[in-house]
Amino acid sequence: PHPSDMERLRRLLAAAKQPLMILGGGTWNLAATRDIVAFAEANALATGVGFRCQDYFDNRHRCYIGDVGVGMNPKIAERIKSADLLIAVGTRLEETVTSGYTLLTVPRPKQNLIHVHPSAEELGRVYQADLPILAGMPQFAAAARALAPIDKPAWSGWTEGGRADYIANLELPKVPGALDMGQVMQHLREVLPDDAIITNGAGNYAVWVHRFYQYKTFKSQLAPTSGAMGYGVPAGIAAKLVHPERTVVSFNGDGCFLMCGQELATAKQYGVAPIFIVVNNGMYGTIRMHQEREYPTHVWGTDLQNPDFAALARAYGAHGELVERTEEFAPAFARARSAGKAALIELKLDPEALTPRASLSQIRAAALAKR
Repeated sequence: PHPSDMERLRRLLAAAKQPLMILGGGTWNLAATRDIVAFAEANALATGVGFRCQDYFDNRHRCYIGDVGVGMNPKIAERIKSADLLIAVGTRLEETVTSGYTLLTVPRPKQNLIHVHPSAEELGRVYQADLPILAGMPQFAAAARALAPIDKPAWSGWTEGGRADYIANLELPKVPGALDMGQVMQHLREVLPDDAIITNGAGNYAVWVHRFYQYKTFKSQLAPTSGAMGYGVPAGIAAKLVHPERTVVSFNGDGCFLMCGQELATAKQYGVAPIFIVVNNGMYGTIRMHQEREYPTHVWGTDLQNPDFAALARAYGAHGELVERTEEFAPAFARARSAGKAALIELKLDPEALTPRASLSQIRAAALAKR
């Protein structure tokens, strides 16, 4: 970035009362993430991350306020709308980050906008920034870290409020059924090492992972920004091949797993030992959710006739277990970690537990009430 651009960025930041930074996109590396965290920390700057970019910023950091994407905390959405300065670093500010282009007005946001991106074609393509900066992420992050911090920033309370909203969003809701996915994620948050790699495909089950797990190190999240199902299994195997010393947990919905589950044979062939978690609710949950929202009670083509996933894993030579109650998960996961080979835990989830915020019946009832 040009030095004059960085000087102007600092002036805009110094004049702000409610600034917010959003990280996303590609070309990041470990040094860049450390530099951008140092910049945020030095300036007490509230920082969110784009869809499936949660490993760009330690989720335990006091400046981290959550992810900006599918299933985002509504309080983050309101915070983006009420910010007076938005610093978008790397993200294209595309549909997921902007909630379908509703959080920022097109083409001129009401917030002052600083947009940093490595591609000139993205700058000004949808949103006209007050300060567009053409730069790679390592170069920009290093320059941002080198800036003199703002003395006694006026927004410290604003950042603390954003952090409090994030912490509150980690509180576990009461959900239907004997197996609570929130408590499963809380247990993993407590027992997994900082450098554990989490992979997942696409589906409502991933919302539990994104909301309740805390990513701590760069390159610990592997998930498809394109919404592609079936990604979790091959991503988990690949991650374990590249990093055999790290714990790898691969999340999959039942429909998601059925697309690439045969790659358990690949894990066996190469002797790698990721832990596969199959969240089985007997349906394509995301599609069912949209059916209930748009055409309540009219269900078509979303029910699944599933195999015994634990038995299937054992047929491939992996460790396999079925978990039907919350209290069964912790000991089953401990056995999977010590199995010395690929392991699969099938979680039998109540179909009513469709999202952390609303059950299947609640989604249907809300849709019928609008008619």
